[in-house]
Amino acid sequence: MKNKNQPINSMKRKGIVLLIICILLATEYFLKSEYYESKKEKEQIDSVKTNKDTPEVKNGDIIFHTSQSTQSEAIQLATNSKYSHCGIIFIQNDQPYVFEAIQPVKLTPLNQWIARGKENKYVIKRLIDANHILTKEVLAKMQAIGESFLGKNYDLTFEWNDEKLYCSELIWKIYQRGADIELGKLEKLEDFDLSDIKVQTKLQERYGTNIPLNETVISPQAIFDSSLLMTIQEE
Repeated sequence: MKNKNQPINSMKRKGIVLLIICILLATEYFLKSEYYESKKEKEQIDSVKTNKDTPEVKNGDIIFHTSQSTQSEAIQLATNSKYSHCGIIFIQNDQPYVFEAIQPVKLTPLNQWIARGKENKYVIKRLIDANHILTKEVLAKMQAIGESFLGKNYDLTFEWNDEKLYCSELIWKIYQRGADIELGKLEKLEDFDLSDIKVQTKLQERYGTNIPLNETVISPQAIFDSSLLMTIQEE
């Protein structure tokens, strides 16, 4: 006599086999998805690390580029400099920012700052032996001093006070007051080459006939040339 339950048992076996196949396929799909997602994430991370617009930087690094502002060429001519603008790098929430004196003094994301310069070219310099000199305490003091300048207006007349600030003045004062380090030699306005007509035009725009030749000035080039700094990246 045939077993009445045989068709039912056969159907159960087929159902179990199908269930196992489905589980195996689902597991394989899940593992492949995990692999590809992980691989995609790794590729994205690697692309950020190798992207030349996102250089590896540290707190306190100084970055230079050629500004595209109207006064850039006059600054280059007067100071005999390739670079006309600079800022100090601070890292916040694991993201690099350039603390800079434009209008007003502010933090700018590093990539945006680089993109703003002529042909996206820049140079990054770092204090020699920064790992030992720029301790957490020193960097915290430097950042606190920087925050006291946040929001101040840009100094179009390059006066040596804290009411308004220009780019190299901001860096010099943060390092001098926060780390007791003077980056670059202070000069007088009359020490620069003021002979070019483009420079003279800018001076007349800013001062009229009363040019303060005895005003203390720190130029981007003076900081760039400081023997206390080393170049870590140039693009």
